[in-house]
Amino acid sequence: MSDFLIEGKSDQPIFVFAHGAGAGMDHDFMDAIAKGLSQRGIQVVRFNFPYMVKRSLDGKRRPPDRAPKLLEAYREVINQFAKQPIVIGGKSMGGRMASLLAEESLVAGVACLGFPFHPPGKPENYKGEHLAKLDKPCLILQGERDAFGKRDELDEFEFSDRVCVEFIPDGDHSFKPRKSSGYSESENITLATQYLADFILGTYNED
Repeated sequence: MSDFLIEGKSDQPIFVFAHGAGAGMDHDFMDAIAKGLSQRGIQVVRFNFPYMVKRSLDGKRRPPDRAPKLLEAYREVINQFAKQPIVIGGKSMGGRMASLLAEESLVAGVACLGFPFHPPGKPENYKGEHLAKLDKPCLILQGERDAFGKRDELDEFEFSDRVCVEFIPDGDHSFKPRKSSGYSESENITLATQYLADFILGTYNED
């Protein structure tokens, strides 16, 4: 797979940043976070999962690949870019896939932006069981109003003591607040980027 977008310098701490289910690595959200991290001294590697590579070639929308194929593709990226343990993560589905690779030897930590704990309106279909057993640092950035896991729901979820959750004020699944909230989308993206940068740099400094 050679479909990459890379921000920053090769001698900087690396963050591999995977996209969500419905939009590829060049989506505005992905772009804003990647550029914000690169301005804070972090090299960001973005890539497209195989189904999104096909979409970029022929323009046809496809559902995501099955988890084993997604995980295999993610491992390939890690192995290509990691000279030492690195931080990996992603938006929504991409973050969930990253969290499933936390025990890989070249992974130092994981960051999930808008973790898809369950499909909207289906809390019984919970997808975060493994987060109770993580033994590497994990940051979850979650919008307070995220339909895939709202703030009040997360109080009931079980996390290991290596998992840190930070909430984005009035944010939805992409951290966008309501106009009436007094917060702005750009402020929330900046806040998320700062949380993320602090986590990535802190994880590297632990090693």
